[in-house]
Amino acid sequence: MTRITRRTVLALPALLVAGAAAAQPWAPERNLRIVVPFGPGTLADGAARLLAEHLQQRFGRPVIVDNKGGATTTIGAAEVARAAPDGHTLLMAPPPFVITQFAMPRLPYDPEAAFRPVALVATSPIYLAVRGDLPAQDVAGLLALARARPGALTYASVGIGSLPHVAGELLRLRAGVDILHVPYGTGVLAGNDLVAGRVDMVFTSELPVRAFIEAGRVRLLAVAAPQRLPQRPDVPTLGEAMPPLRAEFWIGLLAPSRTPDAAVARWNAEVSALLAEPSIAERLARLDLTAAPRTPEAFANLLAEERRQWGEAIRAADIRIE
Repeated sequence: MTRITRRTVLALPALLVAGAAAAQPWAPERNLRIVVPFGPGTLADGAARLLAEHLQQRFGRPVIVDNKGGATTTIGAAEVARAAPDGHTLLMAPPPFVITQFAMPRLPYDPEAAFRPVALVATSPIYLAVRGDLPAQDVAGLLALARARPGALTYASVGIGSLPHVAGELLRLRAGVDILHVPYGTGVLAGNDLVAGRVDMVFTSELPVRAFIEAGRVRLLAVAAPQRLPQRPDVPTLGEAMPPLRAEFWIGLLAPSRTPDAAVARWNAEVSALLAEPSIAERLARLDLTAAPRTPEAFANLLAEERRQWGEAIRAADIRIE
């Protein structure tokens, strides 16, 4: 039998007050800020502005989108790492947030210790696309061509350490082929040279090359996803022809590491409810994004998987972002 002492009885009011305070839902005390580590007009910026427009109604406070582009997302990430951990400042993180952890030798923050996952927002599948006249009709044919002509085939990217770059290096590593990386400054330039036949392949989302696919000047060979996609059921996965390789563009919200659990829970609940609305999902789809609400724990698992995969590729290729 548990003995109830006079001291326990006297302490009960304080314990009840503390428990009630802990159970109170978090509410912002001033304007909220979503830091986007890119300039205006990017996918992450468009999604952040869409969220901000509707979240301010849910929070009852303005939600400001603050563009802090530069240094492969590290300027914006450093801004949030230094922010007060009170739930008022979050980072809209994309895949380079993970890639820089391995490709940049001296970051101004610890990417794992300085942040905590809040909510995954959206994803977009990445395809392996080739120029329309390349004599390879599937991934097996492409790999056979690469093995027959080592170092001759080229793949484009939007720059050193970009998602298309590290995906191409992981393809080299896991398929055991020798292909040459050609970095471009933008996706437009990379796509134009793919169409013109100056490069042979690229890892890309569908939207930038959709018109060329319809015109027969670009061909989708595979999607870098675990399963075939409902919107492209005839496009096989890379894993059907070689060791599995998953590449996906994603954006998600991160907070400074010591942000209270109640603030993280409130943000996740509001974002998840918003992403469940068909009108919001439709507007994201226009950006070639699929709403993908997940718990903070599920988002943390995704980040861990990203770190394992891209760390492997970056170390093997000795990629360095200066």
